Parts: sequence; structure tokens; C-alpha cells
Amino acid sequence: MCKLSGLAMATTGFDFHLRKLPPTSHELAEAWRPYILHCIDCFGVDRCMFASNFPVDKISCSYTNCFNAFKLIVKDFGEEEKHKLFYQNAVRIYRLNIADNNKLNKNSRI
Repeated sequence: MCKLSGLAMATTGFDFHLRKLPPTSHELAEAWRPYILHCIDCFGVDRCMFASNFPVDKISCSYTNCFNAFKLIVKDFGEEEKHKLFYQNAVRIYRLNIADNNKLNKNSRI
């Protein structure tokens, strides 16, 4: 399993933590896109999941901007693929007991 997270840490080399203003979701997506897509290409959507690395990533961006960047990166993916990356793979790998984990919540903003 490839956990897609931690790119906002100060040690990754993007230097967002040195800026006066935090990056937008679009700026994060642009910087992270090649790395995220490479991981998904190598491992496939069945073996990747987006994850939070907070509070460590807070040095560079907000939680909201981080996850919005993830959503922008995979905006052209199919609904089933996004459901796996943002939800279903985590439920499966962590063996979470969540009722009806195969259906995408219609109120989801993924």
C-alpha cells in the first residue's frame, strides 16, 4: 500500500513553509501532481490512498488546502477510482467496520 501524504513537510524541498503566505490548493496540486501520479501509476488505485499527515504538514498548508489539492490532482479520475483513493482502500487496509463501505456517499465532495 502506498500512503499518499507528507508532501507538505518542511523536509520535502518544496519550501512552502518559508513563504509569507501559505500556498493555495492549486499551487500544492501543481507541485505535488507529478509525485502523486507517479505513485498511482506504479502502485495502481487499488494500492494507494490519500492520507493526512497533520499536524506535521501544518507548517506549510492547511488541512483543507491539502485535501483540496489531492482532489484537484485526481479530478479527471473516475468516481470509483476516487472512492478507492479517498475512502475504500483505507477501510479495507485498516479493516474498519463501516456499514455499506462500497457505496460512495452522495453528499461527498470528492
